[in-house]
Amino acid sequence: MSALFGRRLRRGATTTAVAAAAIAALSASQAPGAIPSSAGGAQAAADANPPAESSATGNSPYYTELPPLTTPDKPDTSVDLPTIGTGPAEAGIPASVLAAYKQAEQALAETKPGCNLPWQLLAAIGKVESGQARGGRVDADGTTLSPILGPVLNGIGFANISDTDDGAYDGDSTHDRAVGPMQFIPSTWATWGQDANGDGRKDPNNIYDAALAAGEYLCHADRDLSLDADLRQAILSYNRSQEYLNTVLTWFEYYNKGTHEVPDGTGVLPAGTGPVDPGPSPSPTPTPPPSSKPGPKPPKPSDPGTEPSAPGSGGPEEPSTPGGGGSTPPSTGDPGTPAPKPVVKRIEKTGTGTHTAMAGSEFTERASVRAVDAAGKPVEDVVVRFEIVGDTDARFTSGKSVLTRTTGEDGTATAPAVQAGEQTGEFTIRAAVDVKNVAGVEYTASVTARQADGLTTTGDKELTAEVGAEFADQVSVKATYKGAVAPGVAATATMITSADGSAPRTDGPYFKDADGNPLRELKDLKTDADGTLQLPKIYADDTAGTFLLRIETEGGATLTVELKVTAPPAA
Repeated sequence: MSALFGRRLRRGATTTAVAAAAIAALSASQAPGAIPSSAGGAQAAADANPPAESSATGNSPYYTELPPLTTPDKPDTSVDLPTIGTGPAEAGIPASVLAAYKQAEQALAETKPGCNLPWQLLAAIGKVESGQARGGRVDADGTTLSPILGPVLNGIGFANISDTDDGAYDGDSTHDRAVGPMQFIPSTWATWGQDANGDGRKDPNNIYDAALAAGEYLCHADRDLSLDADLRQAILSYNRSQEYLNTVLTWFEYYNKGTHEVPDGTGVLPAGTGPVDPGPSPSPTPTPPPSSKPGPKPPKPSDPGTEPSAPGSGGPEEPSTPGGGGSTPPSTGDPGTPAPKPVVKRIEKTGTGTHTAMAGSEFTERASVRAVDAAGKPVEDVVVRFEIVGDTDARFTSGKSVLTRTTGEDGTATAPAVQAGEQTGEFTIRAAVDVKNVAGVEYTASVTARQADGLTTTGDKELTAEVGAEFADQVSVKATYKGAVAPGVAATATMITSADGSAPRTDGPYFKDADGNPLRELKDLKTDADGTLQLPKIYADDTAGTFLLRIETEGGATLTVELKVTAPPAA
């Protein structure tokens, strides 16, 4: 086994320097590989790290042991450098774990061909995160024999991430912990979890599910992992540490030079306990098993007596069960292999209703899309991102403007209802998937002004005044909409010339403006929270008679009030 360069529970400059030295030594001792000579770009990215919870692992601890400074499986081609470890086991990857990485590579080559994900990158991350699932200690379905949990992320020595799964995955209902062979924190697994072994569950403790989820996570944002900048960005997004980047890149380079299959349970575990902490047994994962019979199972691990495949063969030999029955690892056309997931070719709208709501109310229509493959068949478990775009204060009922939903068996994902704000006008509800060359769709939505369809006076007194005096009572009305009070409704009040006219009068009763001048039309009025509108005081000029005051609201509610001006009594 290799000597341990440093086990990270707290990062330090020493291990970072050693990792950098190892990269240089590997680059000098072997043919050009995946590790570029400069780490400046990655360091700049690391210096601008977002919070820990934005990474896949929550920046939880990882193994910092580095590979031997020899080319795996090709000792005759290595230069004479001091070695850290000896023997072929360092390059060996447990059968089920290796099969899971290669299956994930194959699946993503179909669903995200532009990503160019190499399985060796998954192997490098799996080595650093969990020592390849604790040396391949998994059952026949690829699920770890006991939970692999990181420490409690309670802010003491690590990030502080409050519980997001009610302890379903990590057994902790107070704080989160990284879970499984690829060490996902529960909140990240909720978004990126996959069912790669066809058993109807998305289980972070299953190497097939976890490997595909890790690949999906590394590939998102249209990354092309054949490009150095995208490769580094992807690794740093998994765990935002320059030391982590260096360590993963050394193993990536190492596995690119060759590796071989070893029986499950016989892999080399990095020295020390590292991040692996069994902790309390977590509750079953929230995703229930399907009612129909489970899908095909992944291959069983190799028998300890099985000979490893030859170096450079491109895949493991056919493993066998302890009882002698053979089963092949996942490969195209193998009847025991989970069928490849359908490839999303487009998303389409499923609703044709009008997305219109009055200010302050909830939209009755919801944005909904269906993901389909090239044959037009629905695709399940596709993450759809819904976003409210435009100059609006409308939000989903959760208060968010961006959220994700996953398609069901019918390929459909539906966003929550949208709550209109007070800002009127049009905006867009956009739906998109993180699949290259698959265009998003948009719904146009609009918010109209608050309305009233009814107006009534709140008093029954006759409104009278003598010429040259003010009316003793103020006009007060109540606005309603569909029988309920209508708050915040715009209104106007106009002294009109006749019942069938709308032009303002030039004589008769009047309001006053801020300077005390007569005003016979008021605009920009608005009902209060109770739907009530009380008008300012009204004054009479020297014209006696009966006059009409018309009040109108947005939505068409109208009320006409009589105002009587009498001459003063005779002396």
